Amino acid sequence: MARSHSPSFSLLSTTLLILCTLAHATYPGYILTVVNNCPFPVWPAIQPNSGNPVLEKGGFALSSLTHRSFPAPTQPWSGRIWARTGCSHHNNRFSCVTGDCGGKLECNGAGGATPATLAQFVLHHGPNDLSSYGVSLVDGFNIPMTVTPHEGKGVCPVVGCKANLLATCPDRLQVRSPAGHGPVVACKSACEAFGTDELCCRNNFNSPQTCRASSFSQYFKQACPATFTYAHDTPTLMHQCSSPRELKVIFCH
Repeated sequence: MARSHSPSFSLLSTTLLILCTLAHATYPGYILTVVNNCPFPVWPAIQPNSGNPVLEKGGFALSSLTHRSFPAPTQPWSGRIWARTGCSHHNNRFSCVTGDCGGKLECNGAGGATPATLAQFVLHHGPNDLSSYGVSLVDGFNIPMTVTPHEGKGVCPVVGCKANLLATCPDRLQVRSPAGHGPVVACKSACEAFGTDELCCRNNFNSPQTCRASSFSQYFKQACPATFTYAHDTPTLMHQCSSPRELKVIFCH
């Protein structure tokens, strides 16, 4: 004789069905993940553009070979992520050798000191829920970085700079710590190194027609072609991916 299912078994089956349905549901938001593949700790920093909320208090520590995931905003959001390196507490003050945001662990919306490699984002825009992303060396370089999308539709390449430019940075762009005689910890942009209107794309040079690549920006471009290297670099480098499930910022990819 067939055995009837108990009420508790039926309840369990219904619960499992609901959980499975939820697991495959489509949510309006997605995940941002920051990955530290470097053999040393980094301190990721996040700065929203004006009017956008601060994510994860703007900064945190990330040990070597670890990651941190958090929900992306469900509304349109734009901003940047970078890595701070060589951070420490000394005399009750937190500071970083590169990318420092005013001596705070949690940047809370503050920007970072240059030079630093930047990941730039514009999330949830357009009719197809596009996420635009790119990696910029316009403000120099301090650490290899890529942005890797997952499960997006359309043009969703991995972009960024996997090369360690600290080993080949031109002498006039080098930042050393301690200053003058320590190892190279960052590579300046030509604008920061020389400060001319032409190299900074300022004043009469602030247009796509007059702002041109220099030998210094070409150095960055040759090493890392999938990055912005000067202010009016080609806008097609800002890729538009429709509805990705996750965007990963990977240091030392």
